[in-house]
Amino acid sequence: MHAWRQRFQQEGTPGLADRSRRPRTSPTRLPAEIEALICQMRRRHPRWGAQRIAYELGACDLERVPSRATVHRVLARNGLVTAQQQEHKHTYRRWQREAPMHLWQMDLVGGVPLADGRECKMVTGIDDRSRFMVIAQVVAVPSGRAVCQAFTAAMRRYGVPFEVLTDNGKQFTGRHIRPQPVEVLFERVCRENGITQRLTKPRSPTTTGKIERFHKTLRRELLDDVAPFESLAAAQETIDAWVHAYNHARPRQALNMAVPAGVFRPHGPAREPLDPIPATDAGRLAELVDVAEPPPATLSESAVEWEVRVPASGSLTLVSGRQTATVHQGLAGRTLTVWADIRSIHLLLDGHLVRTLASRLLPHDLAYLTMRGARPAGPEPATAALPRAIGRKVLAAGEPVEVERKVHSRDGHTDG
Repeated sequence: MHAWRQRFQQEGTPGLADRSRRPRTSPTRLPAEIEALICQMRRRHPRWGAQRIAYELGACDLERVPSRATVHRVLARNGLVTAQQQEHKHTYRRWQREAPMHLWQMDLVGGVPLADGRECKMVTGIDDRSRFMVIAQVVAVPSGRAVCQAFTAAMRRYGVPFEVLTDNGKQFTGRHIRPQPVEVLFERVCRENGITQRLTKPRSPTTTGKIERFHKTLRRELLDDVAPFESLAAAQETIDAWVHAYNHARPRQALNMAVPAGVFRPHGPAREPLDPIPATDAGRLAELVDVAEPPPATLSESAVEWEVRVPASGSLTLVSGRQTATVHQGLAGRTLTVWADIRSIHLLLDGHLVRTLASRLLPHDLAYLTMRGARPAGPEPATAALPRAIGRKVLAAGEPVEVERKVHSRDGHTDG
């Protein structure tokens, strides 16, 4: 009232009109050149939102990077934000695994045109935690064999995941085959490699939402705007280049604007083809999925080490069906380091030797452990459990041997 009275005394009735309350100075106002840069980024990349633009401004060597909310207000003030209708009326529960290589999502997607009129498909696979694309293979025929070839090639390069999630397509499962369910090749590859296979409910594409979202991005940013490819090889080369940028140069909001390659942690570098399938069936399955026999491992190169957590029983399964070990139950819950080769297995706790036992592992068992995350081992921490000579031949399956046994005097039985 005092301000109005003073203005009335000085200016009369016109002094009572409403005036702007804008401050005379705005030291924190966004500079006009930065606001123009934000609008330029939005026009050049219409799919970039406020968070992505704020992230890109952080790499422009600005004295003060605007926040996501500031960027959004700039876009709205300049008419660059359009209201979108909600695509899904339901709210879905989001989930993801705790670490990379715990789960891969796999699927098939079409829409890859060729100049000869054919439309090819792609076998795709994404790591659930890091959103890293592990499989992007163009195939002429989406058969079970093509899917397994792409799957095994990815495992040779990145290692074996613990789980794989797919839909109920006939390339992935045979449980819906009539009149009687069968085991398809993909299921057998998972079983022989110790991978837990998980299937979605019928007509539930949101369960594999991460790989479906990748398909949408692939179509919108690449496949919808390209002419038919000259050949299958040309299509694969173009998609490989796009996927490389997707993995290494595209920040993801779900990863706090980190790129997938910065979060993804494979179980090891690219390795030679491995085949942990029994020798009786290896030849026929290798013929189906083109899996070569593993290269012979030398004793000096085969030692590996990894960590295991001791269960309450104290019984450790190092390799299923091949090697177990038992430690004191007082170590339950502790983490042991396992050093193993084809002669000895050493169990260490914080660098101190707990137990040494004879190894029953074969070279392909060590190679399989390497694919599951074991790393090359250092020097042997203790003397070998068995005086096995270096270079001694490892008996093949079915090869005869001779042993000596002592007959007991009472019942005629021999020592087992």
